[in-house]
Amino acid sequence: MPIRIPDALPATSVLEGENIFVMTEFRALHQDIRPLKVMLLNLMPTKVATETQIMRKLSNTPLQIEVHLLQTASHQAKNTSRAHLEAFYRTFDEVCDEHYDGLIVTGAPVETLRFEDVDYWDELCRIMEWSRSHVHSTFHICWGAQAGIYFHYGIPKHDLPRKVFGVFEHDLVKTTSPLVRGFDERFRAPHSRHTEVRAADIEAHPDLELVAVSEEAGVYLAKSIDSRHFFAFGHPEYDADTLKVEYDRDVALGMNPNLPAHYYPNDDPRSRPLCTWRAHAQLLYTNWLNYYVYQTTPYDVRLAGQRAGNAPGPGPVTQAASASTQGSPERSPYLRAATEDDDGYDPYSDRRDEPPLFEADPWR
Repeated sequence: MPIRIPDALPATSVLEGENIFVMTEFRALHQDIRPLKVMLLNLMPTKVATETQIMRKLSNTPLQIEVHLLQTASHQAKNTSRAHLEAFYRTFDEVCDEHYDGLIVTGAPVETLRFEDVDYWDELCRIMEWSRSHVHSTFHICWGAQAGIYFHYGIPKHDLPRKVFGVFEHDLVKTTSPLVRGFDERFRAPHSRHTEVRAADIEAHPDLELVAVSEEAGVYLAKSIDSRHFFAFGHPEYDADTLKVEYDRDVALGMNPNLPAHYYPNDDPRSRPLCTWRAHAQLLYTNWLNYYVYQTTPYDVRLAGQRAGNAPGPGPVTQAASASTQGSPERSPYLRAATEDDDGYDPYSDRRDEPPLFEADPWR
């Protein structure tokens, strides 16, 4: 959460220069507060484990969050009991008239398939199209990130010669982004995937920007310029033993998997793996919730997802080509002014045009 200090306090400019989130008295007094409404579209087969991992990240913040669980109706889950799904999950037809502050789209073990060959792809496209007008900000994970960046911006995925599997070091490409505020310049995160989205494709798109990459694992974090879509191509939510569970499962199936890289102490699978990414994973979710959901979502949740003049944002893959060549046709209210620093939450300065609240120190 931000710290609230007087507008003209000298520490204000110092802290802002250090990329610390400072909320002025003026902004604080004009804020309305309510619980955030977040939808989790859980595409993972191990739904209970995944929902627990995600909710652990969402719960470790001072924000009050109302979480709804969403499943696809066009795919029959085999690893989660019907009783659990009926008790806790909803389908798209049940929520399509609602609005949400945030949406999280998980990964799924279907990345070796063409997007169009996934049995619930059409339904997922309906949900992603709906999110453009009904969700304020969406966080996509692993295959969900590949699907989201393909649908919204036309960025393809590419097969890899071998699975990216393990815990890898990453470097910040955009250190000023509030999404990674508080991150070390180099940090670790887990990956488990057979395909990738390439950095060059993201950099070439005018509506996207890179945030963090790995020399070994490739792109890790990217986002849309208008801060409506965030893409994590790894699994920051993973528990300490999740990669071990995947590895042991594949060994039992006779798949001869690669040992997860940089995961087991001394690369010994008999050793207990250590979680070396938990703090940055938590910070990633906290920053997204704070700077890009809580700080910018409308107080009336029924307005979530709407843009200036009710114009839609960047279109699905069928419209991505024209968007990439012509740019956004209208000025988005989520874009900061050209003269504004990358504070990530306010398109215009919240400083009042008035003299300081107290006289400057005459002895300096």
